[in-house]
Amino acid sequence: MSHVWAAFAAGTDEGSRPVKEKLLPENALGAVLDIGAEPNTFMHPHIRAIASKAGFVESDGSLAILSCGAEDIQTIISHLGGKPYPVDTIVSILTLCSIPAPEQTLNTLVRDVLKPGGKLLFYEHVLSPRQDVAWWQRFWTPVWRIPFDGCRLDRPSHLFAERMMATDRNGNRVSMWSSQELWGKDGEPEEHLFWHRVGRFVKRLDT
Repeated sequence: MSHVWAAFAAGTDEGSRPVKEKLLPENALGAVLDIGAEPNTFMHPHIRAIASKAGFVESDGSLAILSCGAEDIQTIISHLGGKPYPVDTIVSILTLCSIPAPEQTLNTLVRDVLKPGGKLLFYEHVLSPRQDVAWWQRFWTPVWRIPFDGCRLDRPSHLFAERMMATDRNGNRVSMWSSQELWGKDGEPEEHLFWHRVGRFVKRLDT
């Protein structure tokens, strides 16, 4: 996958740059967990080099690259100090399309890793609400996922976040979020095989 991503990364990054520049700088604060390409060790040198240019390095503790998947919650917590709720922000950029058991993984990350009051930020291509587009997404996914490391065109990742529930201190089932914002990519038509959603969700304090 590192070789595939090397071929597509520049164009994908350029196409999503306006979204990321609007979403991340003002919202990705404190300890940030980016559930990106870390399990792919062939990409670690590139991640390390890009992070270093921005002033984040492993030697001073401002950067940690974990060789595990987003679903390996206990390893993530252990690497981040072993205490619950070790991060202030979780970021997912074009990642939920390919991780195993995405809804369960995202729920557990938010529940066990994200601090109350912390933010989930994401930019993902997702299942279209249009039946005609969704049909083609489902049609192409079995082929597309082979060269693209399991990437699925037909995952409603935005809905995984939107419908997430928690138990408050009184034992009531409530929304996980104190606030949630969901929007699309500027200028992108709804009739698009890669239909994107952008999200900014704030975890409630009483969970």
